[in-house]
Amino acid sequence: MKLGAFSISLSVKDIKISKAFYEKLGFSVFAGEIDKKYLILKNENSIIGLFEGMFDKNMLTFNPGWDQNANTITNYDDIRDIQKQLIAAGLEPSSKADENTTGPANLIIIDPDGNPILLDQHV
Repeated sequence: MKLGAFSISLSVKDIKISKAFYEKLGFSVFAGEIDKKYLILKNENSIIGLFEGMFDKNMLTFNPGWDQNANTITNYDDIRDIQKQLIAAGLEPSSKADENTTGPANLIIIDPDGNPILLDQHV
C-alpha cells in the first residue's frame, strides 16, 4: 500500500505564534494561507501542517499521489483502492472516500489510541 507523502497536522491555538515557533526550529512556509488559518511548513523532508480551528486533534497525514515536495507522482495507489484494502484488513474508516468518484478524495481512520490518520489525495 503506497500512502504517499507524510506530514503531521497540528491543531494550533494561534497560527502566528506557532509559525514563529516552528521557524525558530528551522521550518519555513511551503504552502498555505495564514489568513485562512492554515500553513504547511517544511524543514528538509519534514513537513508540519498548522491548522487553527479546523481540527479537534493533531493527526498523522498521508497524501497518496504526492511526493514530499507536493509533486504529483505517476505510480501511486488511489485512495479508493487504499480504502478497500483497509476495509479488507478490518479497519473501518470513520470518514470514507466516495467510491463512485475519481480524483481528489479523503478518508480518516482512527488508530487504537484514538489518533486520527488522514489520507488526503489531491490528484
